[in-house]
Amino acid sequence: MDIESLRNYCLAKPDVEEALPFGPDVLVFKTGGKIFLLLPLDEPGLQFNAKCDPERALELREQYPGIVPGYHMNKKHWNTVLVDGSLPPSLVRELVDHSYELVRGKKPAGR
Repeated sequence: MDIESLRNYCLAKPDVEEALPFGPDVLVFKTGGKIFLLLPLDEPGLQFNAKCDPERALELREQYPGIVPGYHMNKKHWNTVLVDGSLPPSLVRELVDHSYELVRGKKPAGR
């Protein structure tokens, strides 16, 4: 999976918008006004931060060296996924889907 494939996969989901709220180096994908994926554009390899169920996050980190605690994020709820060929593409898509579903299920405050 390359950066354009990942971007297209995220944007194909219902009610997804992309933005650069943290400057030009981090592409953010949101649903319902809430972030579900952060994609740094200034890293040498493809990686992204995705939300994850805390128990599952720990299991994934133990099982896959390409899944680590979320860089600059709440490490209990976020993983950094290194798309370096060590993870099956189906798992990468599943992690994006899981993050999207976790965030989509929550209603923004005040709505």
